[in-house]
Amino acid sequence: MKKDRLDKQLEFILAIDKEKNIFRQTYVSDASRMENDAEHAWHMAVMCMILSEYAEHPIDKLKTMTMLLIHDLVEIYAGDTYAYAGVDAEEIHQREYAAAEKLYGMLPEEQGIYFMNLWKEFEEGKSPEAQFARTMDRIQPMMLNAATDGRAWKEHKVRLSQIMKRNEHTAEGSSVLWDYALKHFVMPHVESGEIINDETHSTGLK
Repeated sequence: MKKDRLDKQLEFILAIDKEKNIFRQTYVSDASRMENDAEHAWHMAVMCMILSEYAEHPIDKLKTMTMLLIHDLVEIYAGDTYAYAGVDAEEIHQREYAAAEKLYGMLPEEQGIYFMNLWKEFEEGKSPEAQFARTMDRIQPMMLNAATDGRAWKEHKVRLSQIMKRNEHTAEGSSVLWDYALKHFVMPHVESGEIINDETHSTGLK
């Protein structure tokens, strides 16, 4: 039987409930457990609502929040890859691209195309909205890592050079927020040893 528009939408909505079962390598703020992807997405959307005034360029807030809410849905099929796992970035992208086509293809055509294009825009990281969304995606786990005394950083033996490499474009979304994160979330944990200090050059921190 051919599915009507509402059938497709509700099938998609039910399918994305699985995002609640995709656990990340970041602990929630009381360090009692790992956060899941749905919590991560909700947290970043709220961050965008509150912190958008610090975006490097004017952004469409609703578009950016939508991008943050839908971009990790692909991990329902592709799985979560830890930021510092050393997995080939192109391999991850291809796996997630296939997952995006499968997932967003469940929706009525124009909605599926809209979400797919938003996902691609985030991945490309060129628009002001994508750049700010990617800044949220970098800073949110740093904030939680800092709140849990660097627990995940310690467990994974994360090095400062890895953090600096991963965040080489974070300031493009917001230099204010990146400077704050570096000063308040990262460097105190370098000084206390939770992050391995293997950097020989300046972080550029003012």
